[in-house]
Amino acid sequence: MDRRQFLASSGMAALAFAAEPVFAAGKASAGDTRLHGLLDAVFQDGIARSPEFATSLGVDKGKLAHLRGELSPATAAERHADLARNQNWLGKIKAVSDSGLSEAGKRHRALAIYQLEQRTIAAERFDIDSVQRPYPIFQQGGAYFSVPDFLTSQHPVESAADGEAYLSRLNAFARVLDEDTAEQRAQAARGFVAPDWSLDLTLGQIAKLRSPAAAESTMARYLGDKAKAKGLAGDWQDRAAKIIDSAVYPALDRQLAMLKDLRATTQEGDGAWRLKRGDEIYAAALAQATTTAMTPDEVHAAGLEQVADISAKLDAILKDAGLTQGSVGDRLTELNKRSDQLYPNTDEGRKALIDSLNAGVADMWQRLPRAFADIPRQPLEIRRVPVDIQDGASNGYYNRASLDGTRPAIYWINLKDNGDWPKYSLPALTYHEGVPGHHLQNSYSQLAGDLPMLLRNMFLSAYGEGWALYAEQLADELGAYSGIERAGYLQSFLFRAARLVVDTGIHHKRWSREQATDYMVATTGFARPRSQREVERYCTQMGQACSYKIGHMSWVRQREKAQAALGDKFSLPWFHEVLKEGVMPLSMFEARIDQRVKERLAMKV
Repeated sequence: MDRRQFLASSGMAALAFAAEPVFAAGKASAGDTRLHGLLDAVFQDGIARSPEFATSLGVDKGKLAHLRGELSPATAAERHADLARNQNWLGKIKAVSDSGLSEAGKRHRALAIYQLEQRTIAAERFDIDSVQRPYPIFQQGGAYFSVPDFLTSQHPVESAADGEAYLSRLNAFARVLDEDTAEQRAQAARGFVAPDWSLDLTLGQIAKLRSPAAAESTMARYLGDKAKAKGLAGDWQDRAAKIIDSAVYPALDRQLAMLKDLRATTQEGDGAWRLKRGDEIYAAALAQATTTAMTPDEVHAAGLEQVADISAKLDAILKDAGLTQGSVGDRLTELNKRSDQLYPNTDEGRKALIDSLNAGVADMWQRLPRAFADIPRQPLEIRRVPVDIQDGASNGYYNRASLDGTRPAIYWINLKDNGDWPKYSLPALTYHEGVPGHHLQNSYSQLAGDLPMLLRNMFLSAYGEGWALYAEQLADELGAYSGIERAGYLQSFLFRAARLVVDTGIHHKRWSREQATDYMVATTGFARPRSQREVERYCTQMGQACSYKIGHMSWVRQREKAQAALGDKFSLPWFHEVLKEGVMPLSMFEARIDQRVKERLAMKV
């Protein structure tokens, strides 16, 4: 995975946090205690080198306060240092014998080994930051894309010290931009340059970031507005503008010039096959994303089968709604364009859209007790993707809450064009990104008292995205969809099934971006601009799109298996308790459900 994205997906502990009991009372062995200490050390080593994640968790204080003014390096030397550290920790964890561990301890050891092994693959085998994101700079990757968003959504401004730390990070932003530029130039010599259309999008986004007068840039205005709201004396916006004008903008100019040069040299094609050892890189990316050993051909075939099955279900719903002519994709396209399904493409329309999402979250909170116990209620905000990055950003995504409660979780939605979001499709997105999807699952993991912190904030796409897709199905079972909204939920499933076909089509079967977009539009009925943004994401972020449906299929299989085995002893709250044990690869998840079923059968319920 991307060394700079690692923190958002694998989690670490903080030196500032007091040690918490990791194993349930009465069940810890001496071996568990030693393992706990080792995992804490891995945590502490990681967070000390991860300023952005320390801020996102809200632990950049006390002895770690200096991290609030820093950004992670983006150099090849740092990648190699990270590899050496991960290999060192991996050796130490493997040296801990299973024989002295409790059952929970054995699971935690196996998860930590899996996590650290995944961190080493890209650097050790290919000398890149990520097998899923092999290009240093592209339309959704690079400091130009991530740092402004991070500064204006996660960096707190509560005091003058926070303001100074923000200014320090602005200076660091210029440094990291130049590091990105140098790394991209070096990797270009090895053939790792994004496709030409991706570079065009990237150039456009950098130009948009660069275009305002420094004092009117989003980054400067954010600091000025926050400082004013908190009553902080000083010319904060002007000070930020001076750094942006003298350091950040020149670094952006250097990056623009470098990318323009590379634009003329990048290889043809859109998939992994355009890269040297591209087949190996894609195989590693697919294995990492799905946490399975499925081959590209197996994933492709599963996608085609799922598309056919879901299309048949949608056909019946659409016919009941009076939509009878044309293919399922044609009828969904027709539904997408109906005036009663569209919010106005105005600021008022965007506000109404977000208001509807908030109403859906509020309604779902009331339904959750039927399927969950001990429900965590961490706050969740719904925000529009910043305009500066909306051209290349995903359609929707989620940022978890800080551990200290100072920053809520955020569910982002890309509102570049409200036409991308017909009303019937929105509830499924909310249940995916919010509750009972990512927000609920992450909240259970973050607050799990029996789970080591190294694993508590871990994210594996097949498990997490599989859960979020399963959550859309669960919302249907809880009666959350009304009328034609059920078509939206099934369209969401169809979209994820089509991803299996498209991702493997692009990277294994050598489909072009245009061919993949044509398939997506014809199959799902999504608007072409939205479909193309999705396809462009798959081209430059390999394998990740396959994690959703593969993970969902596993969640459904495990629930059906448990229900068949347990009969009257089965309940949804019991099944969903597995969320408290944290994220795990699908093979481990399936084995854990088998174990929990045996334990349940042995109990007097």
